[in-house]
Amino acid sequence: MFQTAFQANAFQNNAFQIFISPTPSDLDGHDGFTPEEIRRAKRLDAKIRARQLALYKAQQESKKRRKQQLRDAIDPPKIVAKQKQNKLQSIQEVKAGTPPVDTTELEQSIAYLENQRSKLLKAVELRGEQTQLRVKLQILEAKRLADLDDEHAIVLLLQ
Repeated sequence: MFQTAFQANAFQNNAFQIFISPTPSDLDGHDGFTPEEIRRAKRLDAKIRARQLALYKAQQESKKRRKQQLRDAIDPPKIVAKQKQNKLQSIQEVKAGTPPVDTTELEQSIAYLENQRSKLLKAVELRGEQTQLRVKLQILEAKRLADLDDEHAIVLLLQ
């Protein structure tokens, strides 16, 4: 009985066309990054790469120095000096141990720059979420106004 009276597609949820104004024009459409943020991200990446390269070089130099110290400890270089006429004496060169390269400053610098980069990405992500919420709010407001118009029309018809 009710199957013929009511049709399943009689009420449409998308009956109203809603126009939402575009987001602010300072975005360039590149995943929500502004041009200034893109420049800042590129500078951060360049600084991180430079510091990582410096850290790599320092670690390589430290490895070479450590290997040389081990070679010198196992087979110390001999310096031959002449004492009197036919007597030779070997003098072993003694070097003070050089401390390993202090890479903590470079590592801290890299960590700081990566933290800055993650903060920048988080800010862009939050701005994107804010834009999405603003759009949803505008859609809900348009629906509310449409429902309010419908209610006014029904009230006028009932009077």
